[in-house]
Amino acid sequence: MLATLVDPAKWLDADLPGWIFERKLDGLRCVAVRHGDRLELWSRNHNSFLGRFPEVATSLVSLAPTRFTLDGEVVAHDGRDFVGFGRLQQHGSTLRVVYGVFDVLHLEGRDTTGLTLVERKDLLAAMGVAGPNLAPVNPLDGAPAALLDTACRQGWEGLVGKRADSRYRPGRSADWVKLKCSASQELIIGGWTEPRGTRPHLGALLVGYYEGDALRYAGKVGSGFTSSALRDLAQQLQSLERADPPFSDPVKERGAHWAEPRLVANIAFTEWTRDGRLRHPRFEGLRPDKAASAVVREQPPA
Repeated sequence: MLATLVDPAKWLDADLPGWIFERKLDGLRCVAVRHGDRLELWSRNHNSFLGRFPEVATSLVSLAPTRFTLDGEVVAHDGRDFVGFGRLQQHGSTLRVVYGVFDVLHLEGRDTTGLTLVERKDLLAAMGVAGPNLAPVNPLDGAPAALLDTACRQGWEGLVGKRADSRYRPGRSADWVKLKCSASQELIIGGWTEPRGTRPHLGALLVGYYEGDALRYAGKVGSGFTSSALRDLAQQLQSLERADPPFSDPVKERGAHWAEPRLVANIAFTEWTRDGRLRHPRFEGLRPDKAASAVVREQPPA
């Protein structure tokens, strides 16, 4: 089940009885499925995360229930708080991985998707989801506008609002909404530029999104990279290089290299310009959990 992006300034003016608000985690969406001794971690596009996050799997196997399906987000934790998506790529000795669980879809042979969110939250609480690599995502107390203000001041990505009586339905739904503190979304890498100065490997990424069958150009991203990210991106993009641009719009970048539009990156930015370009974009990391064909420009509904 996916949340719909809304404009907080307009949406929070509405009367909001019967809504639950949670912290919006900044990580990789993940569904955990256990059936006895077998456990799997799946990304949104059905890639396995089991080898990437074995510590999460170990913690899930220690739970009392032996058959369940959980929905949540794998995030990085620095010992004090959850940290941004870009840090998840660097987890290791100073950061640990935590699976933030916010829903239960199946429990001990029972399909729970037809229950209300409140009922599912009660089941989740009874499961005792807790540990070094597990944490429940609990509802926050307070007025929505005040919660969002606190979230933004504390550096969170934002909030997710959910109807308390909503059932779990796969796909994008207005029963779940996301209120972001700053703009960010997934975009497809369709090319890159040559490095300049002392920067190695590549200069900037050329990114876009699908509008129907057309890959629209959204601009170039030249900041936010670590040295290892530049190296890894260059290696992957060179294996995807093609002769012609994948974008439907003209891209005025001399000497640009083009790539098959398969890699998806999370990009933070300040706003969209009137001509459909990103303002002050920043690379945060690759999104292996998102299929390129599903990447569209996110805009709050009117």
